[in-house]
Amino acid sequence: MNKFSFPVLLGVLLVLGACSLAPEYERPESPVAGAWPTGAAYVPDGPDAPRAADLKWPDFFTSAPLRKIIRQALENNRDLRLAALAVERAQGMYGIQRGDLFPSFSASGGGTRQRRSADLVAPPRMAAQYNVDLGFAAWELDFFGRIRNLSEQALEAYLETEEGRRGVQIALIGQVARNYFLLAADRENLALARSTLESQQAEYELTRKRFDVGVVSELDLKRAHIPVDTARADLARYTQLAAQDLNALTLLAGAPIPGEWLPDGLEAAGTLRDVAAEIPSEVLLRRPDVIAAEHRLKGAYAYIGAARAALFPRIALTGSLGTASNELSGLFGNHTGTWLFSPQFSVPIFDTRLWAALRVSKTDREIALTQYEKAVQTAFREVADALAVRGTIDEQLAAQESLTATVADAYRLAERRYSSGIESYLSVLDAQRSHFVARQSLVTLRFAKIAAQIQLYAALGGGAEQAGNQGSAE
Repeated sequence: MNKFSFPVLLGVLLVLGACSLAPEYERPESPVAGAWPTGAAYVPDGPDAPRAADLKWPDFFTSAPLRKIIRQALENNRDLRLAALAVERAQGMYGIQRGDLFPSFSASGGGTRQRRSADLVAPPRMAAQYNVDLGFAAWELDFFGRIRNLSEQALEAYLETEEGRRGVQIALIGQVARNYFLLAADRENLALARSTLESQQAEYELTRKRFDVGVVSELDLKRAHIPVDTARADLARYTQLAAQDLNALTLLAGAPIPGEWLPDGLEAAGTLRDVAAEIPSEVLLRRPDVIAAEHRLKGAYAYIGAARAALFPRIALTGSLGTASNELSGLFGNHTGTWLFSPQFSVPIFDTRLWAALRVSKTDREIALTQYEKAVQTAFREVADALAVRGTIDEQLAAQESLTATVADAYRLAERRYSSGIESYLSVLDAQRSHFVARQSLVTLRFAKIAAQIQLYAALGGGAEQAGNQGSAE
């Protein structure tokens, strides 16, 4: 056979194998509204608020220590590392599946050497014979696109895992930031509980001295000890919460965190940038979880093509080329070689498993479609919830700040009236408890506003830069 025959044959077979029985993919219609909810709970975007996709996470978080912790988490978090390994594995599986499109060649060789003489007088000469066999076995000719569709499905699985990695990164950044500010809030409540305990102990000592000289009753003395025990319990509780917050933050960071990076309260923890909500069609199609669900749906379409192709005949080709060289005629002379091809046919006559596989592939497509629609709806709800908090949290904070100031005034008045003998100590106890709860609630609301900002940034797809392009942590 001519030396150009095999490459020509290979090209012809690849062209013939370009057929695909997969249904044409069309992106499903969005199962959500074309605009975010409106009403009293929502406010428009700020005039200068950037898009979440345009705001890298080092620019969204203003705290330098928090940026350092996030950087450490991106380098050491095990969940993110597992997601990256899943991407690497999916990439390898795609390479394996795609390799079936091409023949796999193998080679073997051998040789012999012997001494020969024309007669008994002439000196002997060395003669050598070398043989090389080149061939490929059972290369399936993909006439109906079975292998090509399986390769396409593997590609979509790889792309899905890559989007999954980006989704894990978004979630990780949000979790680190949320736990950072939660630690700041609980440490602030811990400081509040500590100062409250100190003041209540001082007030109890004063009441005890007044009891010793007969100015107040034993009932007032017992009542004065109630806020002391309450403050002690709160101190122990917030000590526990702060320790658990630090444990959770350390786990997310993947390594111990230097103490100087940790916040003492919300005031010292930094602020966040505002972001624009944009329109749903732009936001939802940019989120990694929605993109991953679409890759899964595309993979289901490709698998239908593979299942359909399995119902048609399968043709495999085996080829071999043998060559020989005789050293007596020169090292590169007297070569002989011939390509031999052997086709193999496999025709499914009646195999119910193939038809069942086709039905399963179509069901898988419906499952993937439902999962895609659910991902879109879930993303819409997450953004809408965060927008509802953004639209109402400032009013809640203003009301709580006013309430805290009012309760503080009531507490001072109750103490003054009790000292004057006008009110019982029970009124002081109630006012003191209300003041402490109001201050705790104010810290909780301030944290809720920060947490909602983080949630909105993550829900809009912020923080999903590629590995190695995450911005400066300083």
